[in-house]
Amino acid sequence: MKEITQEKLDRYFAVTGEAIEKVKSHEMDVDRMEQAQDFLDMASRYYSDANHFYEQGEWVLAFGALNYAHGWLDAGARIRLFKVNDSRLFTVDDNE
Repeated sequence: MKEITQEKLDRYFAVTGEAIEKVKSHEMDVDRMEQAQDFLDMASRYYSDANHFYEQGEWVLAFGALNYAHGWLDAGARIRLFKVNDSRLFTVDDNE
């Protein structure tokens, strides 16, 4: 597929929104709390930007911002700033 559809945007908004909520509801690395909060803040800001772009009809920018948002979440999960074990939402093992 070479286009960004409503269905694709809806799916990415849902998955990234769910991932943000999961991070917020789980523990973070207490020794690196400042970094963990910074990663979550960046993800939340990009998610907010995606909503803004979507409302403006800028679907390509919205899609890009969603990917950046999820990238921050994945990076935080991968380096264990976020104590999440959900391979559906993050690039982590379910058993870590």
